[in-house]
Amino acid sequence: MVDNLVERIRKQDRGAMRQLYDTYVEELSSVCYRYVPTESDAKDVLQNSFVKIFTSIPSMEYRGEASFKGWMSKIVANEALGFLRNRKRMLFVEHDVAMPDLPDESPATELVSPEELHRLVSELPDGYRTVLNLYVFEGYPHRKIGELLGIKESTSATQLHHAKRLLAKRIKEIINGKR
Repeated sequence: MVDNLVERIRKQDRGAMRQLYDTYVEELSSVCYRYVPTESDAKDVLQNSFVKIFTSIPSMEYRGEASFKGWMSKIVANEALGFLRNRKRMLFVEHDVAMPDLPDESPATELVSPEELHRLVSELPDGYRTVLNLYVFEGYPHRKIGELLGIKESTSATQLHHAKRLLAKRIKEIINGKR
């Protein structure tokens, strides 16, 4: 089915574009919201991403649905990163600052609902949230994250460490509040 849509889009079939959009908009929205939690900004980034997807389909090599979905997700993530860079909204800590009152453990993400976890991640500072997403969801190593964001590899590692600690603290607060 997707290979048929890709071929139709290559022939400028607007119906196929609409069908592809309808099929993947929710999934790609969630990728976008991981980086850009503000609804209006995320919608702009997502729209720009779909424009880039549709204009790039003629030159991309289709290798199956899973690869295609990954390709589209990468476009959305890159558009979101570009948006954040252009807005200069990310603040990165260049050195390891002690963060008292934060547990030194990985967050127990399985103890909260996916909706709560999404909310908690969206509330992280931009730098923390961006590095966490690139590392956890995109699978990038700190060296590549540093290259993408124009930061040191050690800064990426520090941002991830602090993001995990802050998430662990907030998850514990939620769990303790439910008891």
